[in-house]
Amino acid sequence: MSLPDLPDLDVDVPEITAETLKSRLDDGEELMLLDTRPPAKHEEWRIDADSVTYVNRPYDNYLDGELTDELVAGLPDDEEFVVFCAKGHTSEFVAGKLRLAGYDAVALEDGMEGWARLYEYTELDTNFDGIVGQYYRPSSGCLAYLIVSDDEAAVVDPLRAFTDRYVTDAAEYGASIEYVIDTHVHADHISGLRELAAETGAKTVLSATAADRGVEYVVDVLVEDGDTITLGVADIKVIHTPGHTSGMTSLLVGDVLLTGDGLFTDSVARPDLEAGSEGATDAARTLYETIHERILPLSDGTRIAPAHTASATATSVDGTYTASLGELTAHMEALRYDRDSFVEYVLADMPPRPANYEEIIETNLGQTDVNDEEAFTLELGPNNCAAESTI
Repeated sequence: MSLPDLPDLDVDVPEITAETLKSRLDDGEELMLLDTRPPAKHEEWRIDADSVTYVNRPYDNYLDGELTDELVAGLPDDEEFVVFCAKGHTSEFVAGKLRLAGYDAVALEDGMEGWARLYEYTELDTNFDGIVGQYYRPSSGCLAYLIVSDDEAAVVDPLRAFTDRYVTDAAEYGASIEYVIDTHVHADHISGLRELAAETGAKTVLSATAADRGVEYVVDVLVEDGDTITLGVADIKVIHTPGHTSGMTSLLVGDVLLTGDGLFTDSVARPDLEAGSEGATDAARTLYETIHERILPLSDGTRIAPAHTASATATSVDGTYTASLGELTAHMEALRYDRDSFVEYVLADMPPRPANYEEIIETNLGQTDVNDEEAFTLELGPNNCAAESTI
């Protein structure tokens, strides 16, 4: 899509990077954000933080004539605010027009695309004899993991857009990536499984059940419930945890359970992305059995480390989006429901399905090929993999 032609403004517009904006929001700074995208885009996906106040006013409102009271309504006249759009083009124009009128407007560098390229890494505090690190993509809540034992590494649920990042980070630990693992066939982002394996020579790992969905590439290691993946001097236990998808697989790493999209720290999985609405009830029943027969029997101290989180989710004391199983059973009412109540809850309030999810699934199955730019564009937006809108 070509960028619109905009009038030239004789004004310098300061820019703020996504990293700087995220840091200020993490510090609890109250900021006004002016979103110049269409209202539908604003409602679908935006920068969320407790300290943010929004004005959504499409850029074309600012194209003609002078600024009216309506065009500056809600904007602070005595403090800085941030203007953003999809790519940083129209927001720079709007910020420039506002600066000419005396407003302290700055533009978000590269807009929401810049925000989507932000990727953070934090190590978990765990009893695992090695390293378990969590990657966090603020724009979508996607989480991935780097596991290091001795001089070997595995990456779990990698995003294609950050392939080089995983290679660099493993090298900083003095480790080579030996395994690239997907907990399931993802519906909300383009997996980096094959690209990362091709770059490093690592083995791809997927559950046999997930592969049966129609994977059209060669999987090096097909795993089943009870299998063990040996990494360095450590063992990773494979636990089949269906419900969100038939092939959902969790990985027990020391006291950490990587749950994929089966169980989050704020909610449970939605059951309709593979089975469809007609199969959602049966999938919800399977999810109930998975949680009660395979996850809840684990120790209360087990750290639940999901593949997604919500922007409003609080971090653990180590700064990661994890929680102990004991904490979850104490505050998540759904984990105490009987089966019928659980199924009713899961089906009652499912959010919209992830943007482009069918094409993303086809790409992750190897049935469709897209280039890096197309892949990045496909996955822009919220993940919506939970049963309710908190995720």
